[in-house]
Amino acid sequence: MAWTQQEINDCINSCKQRAATDAEFRGKLLADPAAAIREVSGKEIPAGFRIKVLESDPAYDATFVLPAAASGDVSDKELDGVTGGSLLCAFETCAANACGADK
Repeated sequence: MAWTQQEINDCINSCKQRAATDAEFRGKLLADPAAAIREVSGKEIPAGFRIKVLESDPAYDATFVLPAAASGDVSDKELDGVTGGSLLCAFETCAANACGADK
């Protein structure tokens, strides 16, 4: 069952909202993201699709995910992701939404 970008965005937002108030769900989201996402969305994550959920640390003002290290030639798609293009990778969004990619 394929996901639309809107379904992905809605699911991410629902997970964030629920995790902010439900400690048990927050723990599940950190330990088994696929199960937590299935619980919220009713949909399966595609086989082989891996998700890492990071918990914001109040000791830091910002948390962000680095792109994969470039090894040789960089594709246009990879370059867009590094330079702030419109690349949005499924479930990887910035907790602070610093780049505005969720919009």
